[in-house]
Amino acid sequence: MAETAAALRTVAHNVRAARIRAGLSLEELGRRAQVSKGALVALEKAQGNPNLATLVRLADTLGISVSALMQGPPEGRVRVVAADAVAPLWTGERGSEARLMLTTSGPAPVEVWRWRLEPGEEYPSHPHQAGVVETVSVTAGRMTLLVDGTEHAVEAGQTATFDGSTSHTYRGAGDRTCHLVMTVHLPPGPGSTT
Repeated sequence: MAETAAALRTVAHNVRAARIRAGLSLEELGRRAQVSKGALVALEKAQGNPNLATLVRLADTLGISVSALMQGPPEGRVRVVAADAVAPLWTGERGSEARLMLTTSGPAPVEVWRWRLEPGEEYPSHPHQAGVVETVSVTAGRMTLLVDGTEHAVEAGQTATFDGSTSHTYRGAGDRTCHLVMTVHLPPGPGSTT
């Protein structure tokens, strides 16, 4: 519970700092990100429990990565992150989950995610800001990737890449769990470094 409270305080600080850097009021950020002002006020006070879709919309609107909202100060030149050290940002009813492992620093950061998709379970993603490119590499099982309404089968050992600013959904396929590593390549821009 203490870890969750600390993580929420970090998100609260980072959202407020990014909002101020962008010169946005709570009202304007809420309007652009489609998040209520009340939810933003609570978030900036380290209250509530923002879901992944809310964090993605806020990050996209602020022009930063999701992990930039979640990470504290840099820990050094090399970061090693174990999957069990990072709480899932999304969990499905059948046991699927998505964990944001880390984000690289620099003018065009890359988010590295680990996903587990159970057969038939899906996650419809919010379209990202222009210039975002996603890559999925399936390490075990199979998935169906839906991009702009078209289905693409991606099996173990295969990698797919696509424009993340279009509607997209990840769905577990077959009869066993799908494991994949996803990268989200963010465009360079003001405030995009972590």
